[in-house]
Amino acid sequence: MPLPPPVLALSPGNLQPQDLDDFRRRVGAAIDAGLRGLLLREKALEDGVLFSLAAQLRDMLRAQGAWLGIHDRVHLALVCGADGVHLGFQSLPLEVVRTLTAGNLCIGLSTHADDEPSHWEGSDYLFHGPFGDTPSKHGLLKPVGEEGMLRARQATGIPIWALGGVHPEHVAGLRRCNLNGVAALGGILSHPDPAGRFRAYQDAWEAS
Repeated sequence: MPLPPPVLALSPGNLQPQDLDDFRRRVGAAIDAGLRGLLLREKALEDGVLFSLAAQLRDMLRAQGAWLGIHDRVHLALVCGADGVHLGFQSLPLEVVRTLTAGNLCIGLSTHADDEPSHWEGSDYLFHGPFGDTPSKHGLLKPVGEEGMLRARQATGIPIWALGGVHPEHVAGLRRCNLNGVAALGGILSHPDPAGRFRAYQDAWEAS
C-alpha cells in the first residue's frame, strides 16, 4: 500500500459535528494548494459521523490521487476506502491489525524516544516525536529535537515522519536527518490560511 506523502496534514483532533463544513472547506483549500495526504484523527466523533466525513474526504482526495489515513478505527478505514490506518498506544496491537487488514491498508505507528525499536517492527511507517514543543505533550513527553530524530533514524529502516511542534523552518534540519516526511497536527488545517501554510511546508521540503 502507498505511504503518506512527505508533507502530511492531520485533522485538529477536536472536531464537533458543527465544525465539519468549515473543516471540509479548509481541506479543500489545502488540496487546491497541493496537499496530497491527510490523516483523520477525531476521537470524539461517533462512527457514523466519522465514516460520512471520511467518505467525503476520500472523494476529495481521490480526485488528486492523494492519500487518506484513519487513526485507530480499523473497521472504518477498511470500509471507507482509506489508504492507511494509524495506531497509537491505545489501539489494537499491530499484529492484530495486520491480520485484520490482510495487506489492504498501510499501517502507521506512533513512537517515542523511550520505546524499544524492536516493537516498531511490522509497521509500514512511523510518526516519531514530539520533535518540538507542543501543548498536547506538556508534562508528558519532552521534545526530542533533531538529535532524537536522528537516533530514531539510526535505530530502524522503517520510514519516519516527524510529528509534534514541527514548523516550516524546521523542515530543512529534519531532511538532513534523512526522515521521510513531516506531519503537521495544528500547523496546516487549524491555521487561518491552510493553503498558504501547506505551501510553506511543501516549499521548505522541496528546497531542502
